[in-house]
Amino acid sequence: MKAVITVAALLLVAASAQAEVKRYPLPGNSTFPIASAVEVGKLVFESGKVPAPADPKADKTSAAYWGNTEQQTVSVLAQIEASLKAKGLGMGDVVKMTVFLVGDPALEGKMDFTGFMKGYTQFFGTAAQPNLPARSAFQIAGLVAPGMLVEIEVIAVRP
Repeated sequence: MKAVITVAALLLVAASAQAEVKRYPLPGNSTFPIASAVEVGKLVFESGKVPAPADPKADKTSAAYWGNTEQQTVSVLAQIEASLKAKGLGMGDVVKMTVFLVGDPALEGKMDFTGFMKGYTQFFGTAAQPNLPARSAFQIAGLVAPGMLVEIEVIAVRP
């Protein structure tokens, strides 16, 4: 049995190695050294997305600038949805999601999983979009900017 699994794994790796790789640049002529997404065969790997400011007029060091976990989750998932749409995909094509949550100072440094779920369930498990991805969620020490509480990356599959 082990031999069959090993052969199947090697065939999968060989097929992947022969698949076409397409790299999507970051928007706006960015020179930041990552791709927005990479497509290998039918798999689309979306780089982690972080929230847009909830209130750009607020002090950048305030909680109001980025918003709470629910607001940040909605912002990030809307960005992912738009990026997938530009590639001819939708949220129903997402098969794997990795969620990084920073502890919220308003919750004594604990991640706001309830707030995340309030945002998440606006995009997944609805009547309009019932497909659910496999998902992992982690509390992490921090993200690129103070006040950011959410980063999400996904893998989608072309039908």
